[in-house]
Amino acid sequence: MQDNTLDNSSENQFQNTGFQSEETQSSNQETTQESSFTSSSTAQLDFIYQSVSRVKSEIHKVIIGQDKMIDLLLVSLFADGHVLLEGVPGVAKTITAKLLARTLSIDFSRIQFTPDMMPTDILGTTIYSLQEAEFNFTPGPVFSQIVLIDEINRAPAKTQAALFEVMEERQVTVDGTTHKMKAPFFVIATQNPIEQEGTYRLPEAQLDRFLFRIQLDYPSLSEEKQILYRFKNQLQNDISVVNSVLKGEDILACRKIVSEVHIKDELLDYIAEITYQTRNHGSLYLGASPRASLAIMRASKAMAVLRGRMFVTPEDIQEVAYPVLGHRIMITPEREMEGLTGEDLVKEMIQKLEVPR
Repeated sequence: MQDNTLDNSSENQFQNTGFQSEETQSSNQETTQESSFTSSSTAQLDFIYQSVSRVKSEIHKVIIGQDKMIDLLLVSLFADGHVLLEGVPGVAKTITAKLLARTLSIDFSRIQFTPDMMPTDILGTTIYSLQEAEFNFTPGPVFSQIVLIDEINRAPAKTQAALFEVMEERQVTVDGTTHKMKAPFFVIATQNPIEQEGTYRLPEAQLDRFLFRIQLDYPSLSEEKQILYRFKNQLQNDISVVNSVLKGEDILACRKIVSEVHIKDELLDYIAEITYQTRNHGSLYLGASPRASLAIMRASKAMAVLRGRMFVTPEDIQEVAYPVLGHRIMITPEREMEGLTGEDLVKEMIQKLEVPR
């Protein structure tokens, strides 16, 4: 990848914002009105707005449409989560992940999952060195910062299980030795939900480690025409036109800003009620765990920042509820045969709850 970074003006603007003192952070957390924003928080929002705009601009040099997917990818990146992209072949799952990685000046690796893949092919292995007369650990491809796992459901269960520790704890333990991952660490996995031959269903424990499952739709007719017009005289997979615009420390700074976003207690209660509804619904035989509540909270704070606010609204929570809950709930076979979907159920539960004001 090219090592292009933010231009000087953007870097200077970010450096001028700095990080707030503990006293200022505490004061901001107690702030509940938009009018009480400090000049520092405004500068932080400006930095994230410029960062997001530049990343989107670079990705849209190749990708047409898919704005919701790109927004959710950025929300997950800033919320320190992982993403599962699900859709039929040809809807730009893999190339979008590669383009996002290219806009960031951090390490990137791609792992193509296959039925014969072993855990050591991902994590690495310990090899005996004759020259040094000792065992040395050789890291696998997961030792990167953005890891694209293509067709994650192609590998058997024990290979999928190799991802449990690294996705949850950002570390890998091999032969009793723990190796920490370099921050930021972000996993993007893809899978085709239609083709089941030669695939291995992801266990619930694996699905639960993804902040979002993003389901991709076909492009609209107008978007499909734009795709044909744009690429009639150029290669579609030419990603060399995309430049790096963010560094690793910029992403960590964005994550710190997201952590400082204010969320009222009433909205925390609202999140808990949404998750609780999934455990007491007649159409579900598996509800969401407290990890889902925490995921909604983190994602809604990141969504608020992307929308230019340092406080969460009910709309932010509603917008991220289904991508967070969709892969964590299981519909009863009877209702599934009737055509009921997880998205339908989440919408129904949200409509029944009183929205905090």
